[in-house]
Amino acid sequence: MLKTRIITATVLLAGLLVALFYFPMSIWLGFCAAICALLGWEWGGLAGWGEKARVAYGTALGCLCFILVPGLFQLYPGLLPKILQRTVFSLFLLAGVFWLFVVPFWLRYKWPLRNWIAALTGVIVLVPPILIFIVLRTPEDRWSLLMVCALVWVADIAAYFFGRAFGVKKLAPNISPGKTWAGAIGAVMGVLLYGNAILFAVTSDGTLRFGVQQVLLFQLAFIGLAVMSIVGDLFESLLKRQAGVKDSSNLLPGHGGILDRVDSLTSTLTLIGLVILSQSSYLFRHP
Repeated sequence: MLKTRIITATVLLAGLLVALFYFPMSIWLGFCAAICALLGWEWGGLAGWGEKARVAYGTALGCLCFILVPGLFQLYPGLLPKILQRTVFSLFLLAGVFWLFVVPFWLRYKWPLRNWIAALTGVIVLVPPILIFIVLRTPEDRWSLLMVCALVWVADIAAYFFGRAFGVKKLAPNISPGKTWAGAIGAVMGVLLYGNAILFAVTSDGTLRFGVQQVLLFQLAFIGLAVMSIVGDLFESLLKRQAGVKDSSNLLPGHGGILDRVDSLTSTLTLIGLVILSQSSYLFRHP
């Protein structure tokens, strides 16, 4: 099982790097839309939908990614891109509110994922992170995208090892019995070490300096992202527990489904995307 997981993880990472650095933008858009469609299909399974409804929903989410692309880049002038731009930003704003203010109550009261609520929630949870994968595909931002993904991977790995070594008290036993407070603390510590290593690498050549207040803000941001990665993981764990399944699908040998691999990214990338898209310099740029 471990060998299968390692092989699958290696293939996935290699595939991501090839796609990120070598695919033409048109192929990258199709790649991202396909991933979103598969995520939508898996989401439908967690919501208890039939196969036809799952395929239809996944296809709709994939198409929605294509439709919203002009809201990310200046592909052509006119009123439509401006409307789509506002639509994209509104979607991210709604998703930010969802992760920060709705999900904590969802986890507490364990609301079921049903009917139109499931459909709307799927759009809020799945589409924004895919759009950020598209936004950060520009040559100057590819490494930034990888660093954000690595931050979540560091949090997951640190949580796993700290939890195995020191985990006693459960973090959310009724949602994910395997997660512990020690694992959560390990995730935060791992992200702080990783984030500060990045800051040191940026400032070590003397080209960029940060004041004390800026450094403190970075520390708070790192802690916040680590916490949100845990929240994203817990949210999907709750949905799987309610659906009575171990994994969102069996698309990835040894790893379950795609959603199982990106659950922490859905929350973190959405909030990072909200910050990015609120800066006008990131809007209406050519890919």
